[in-house]
Amino acid sequence: MAGKFATSWALVKASAAVLRSDRELLVFPLLSGVATLLVVASFALPLLATGGLAHLHDVTARSGGGFGVAGYALLFLFYLCQYTVIFFFNTALVGAAMMRLDGDNPTLADGLRLAWSRLPAILGYALIAATVGMLLRALEQRAGLIGRWVIGLLGVAWTVATFLVVPILAATDLGPAEAVKESARLLRRTWGENLIGNVGISMAFGVLFAAIALLGGAMFLASGSHSLAVNGVVAAVFVLAFILLGLIQSALQGIYSAALYRYATVGSAGDGFEATTLAQAFRVKA
Repeated sequence: MAGKFATSWALVKASAAVLRSDRELLVFPLLSGVATLLVVASFALPLLATGGLAHLHDVTARSGGGFGVAGYALLFLFYLCQYTVIFFFNTALVGAAMMRLDGDNPTLADGLRLAWSRLPAILGYALIAATVGMLLRALEQRAGLIGRWVIGLLGVAWTVATFLVVPILAATDLGPAEAVKESARLLRRTWGENLIGNVGISMAFGVLFAAIALLGGAMFLASGSHSLAVNGVVAAVFVLAFILLGLIQSALQGIYSAALYRYATVGSAGDGFEATTLAQAFRVKA
């Protein structure tokens, strides 16, 4: 386990070095965030304007937690749109990261062009992910406490097993179903790094988010409620800090997945990654 942790941390540090050398990669999660907000607005605003949200709430209350046929159809469509947007920009990010790992100097257009060329596969994978998400959501609403815990574990297992789907879509011509199978196949080779690296990134940024929240709260208390202008500036600064941290975390996870996929498949994570360190955890098979 110590070797797995060391290898995972080496991957994370090298991923951070890649991001420092190509900060343009931060634009992809920024575009993804803006696009997902637009998708949310495109669903939420019409529902609010027509009273549809209140109707869905009434249906949910009458059915004991279920959405009804129309509600589930709308939720599925929302999942499909959101996943398509997220996977599109993640594919662009991972594709650009792979170009960087190959020693190239990719532009924003290069990543977007690659994602556009894989759009049919991205749509197919979004359809699969939306279906799985809907099934888990429906089962969760009908399960008891233990059942919800089990379903939560199934969701985690799905996330882990499909972690390398986006790099596979970016690097190959495989279809969505084949990409899911390939990601699951590679899981046995990348199990430790997959879990430890992602948990490590999440924990590190969780600490940073918590520290910023505590610092912001302390500054609000220090400034006093009488200074609305100061409070407004403090709030704006910390909102921007949260956004920046979120962008960095998303970019790092994309670069990490690209490096992990490369090493698992070709035996080299790319520029900036020490092969001798990584070889302690991976044994690439012919």
